[in-house]
Amino acid sequence: MAGRPLQMRLVVEVDDYDEAVRFYRDVLGATEELQVHGEGGEKVTILDVGRATLELSNREQVEMIDDVEVGSRVAPRLRVAFEVADVATATERLVDGGAELVAPPTRTPWDSLNARLEAPADLQLTLFQEL
Repeated sequence: MAGRPLQMRLVVEVDDYDEAVRFYRDVLGATEELQVHGEGGEKVTILDVGRATLELSNREQVEMIDDVEVGSRVAPRLRVAFEVADVATATERLVDGGAELVAPPTRTPWDSLNARLEAPADLQLTLFQEL
């Protein structure tokens, strides 16, 4: 299909660019694809975070997921989820690297292990491991 998307890119404006790059590239482990700095102070780093999907959920679904993962409604309108091989280790690494733990790894009814974090760039993250 000619009009089919080939890539999804989430563009995030950050207040502390260097901290965001450090956290997502160096702590999370995303691979740097491209970094460009302009003469007027412009900066962009594009990171490969693996396969992207777009998850569209209604309010009831978001509330149910928050209840399962956290115990109460905490999710902003946009939340970023990363699948990892070992959610406990990744959660610890991200907390040590500057993220704030919202909820520790929790087994979900859909048989994954999910943790919730507040991370640099004002992003709420879910780390998940399929069991």
